This record gives sequence, C-alpha cells and structure tokens, in this order.
Amino acid sequence: MTGHFGFSYVGWIFLILLFIPNIIWTGKKPQGYTSENENKILLFFERTGEILTTICALVFEDFNLHGWSEWAWWLIAAVVLVAMYELWWIRYFRSGRKLSDFYSSFLGIPLAGATLPVISFFLLGIYGKVIWLIVASVILGIGHIGIHMQHRKEFVRSK
Repeated sequence: MTGHFGFSYVGWIFLILLFIPNIIWTGKKPQGYTSENENKILLFFERTGEILTTICALVFEDFNLHGWSEWAWWLIAAVVLVAMYELWWIRYFRSGRKLSDFYSSFLGIPLAGATLPVISFFLLGIYGKVIWLIVASVILGIGHIGIHMQHRKEFVRSK
C-alpha cells in the first residue's frame, strides 16, 4: 500500500483534466466571488492537500494501466468521476456564471466542483493501492470541500 516510485501518466492525465478548467476559471469567476474570510485552517488543509495530491499522482507508477483485474473498477469509477467533473465545468462555463452555478450539484453530487475531483483522486489511490494518495485526497477534501461549504453557506445566507 505504499507505492512504487516512477512517473504516472495516468496521474498526469488526471491532473491535466483538473488544472485546465481551473486555469480557464481564473478568467471566468462567478459574479460576486471572493476568497476573503476563508477559514485559515481549511485553507491550510486545501493547500497541503493540493501539493500532496499533485506529487503523489505524478510520482507513483502504480496508477498506470497494468492489465485487467477487479481493481480496475476503481480506476473506471475514478475516470467516470473525472468525466463528470469536466461535464460540470462545461455546464458552469455555459451558464450565467453566478455563485449558484459555481456551488451547484451535478447528478445528485453536492458541491460537484469540489467534491468530484477529490473523490476521483481518492478512488485513484485505491486503484493504485497507494495510501499516500488516499491520505492526500482526504486532506485535500477537508480543505477544498470545507471551503466550498463555507462559501455556499455565506452565499445562501446573503440571499
């Protein structure tokens, strides 16, 4: 469960699919979005989780394809969630880009923009049997999903 060092092209693909819409988002933020007043503890978890998840996704070759087994279902589930994440972004970019669009659910998954990538990396960790990515994605989830929950709560309260 510790992992084998080596480049992961699957991890690299997952990261590219994560980073591209986020880079586009920097120029298409929702109306009224602010990162002010974010909980410093959640922000620490988010940043730490981002760094650890990125490193783990790239440096363990265990995430690369290695034939069919029952473990491949974990990879399939992770890929489905990444695809859902991309579809959520497409829906967001086509929307009026309001805060309600940004904090929306997708196919019943709440706060999909935060939840889907975290769960997909968690499942990728299970597929690769790499505890470090599993732990990194939990740390990321505490911060990233927590911050999105905080923002959504403030948005709902301000309505």
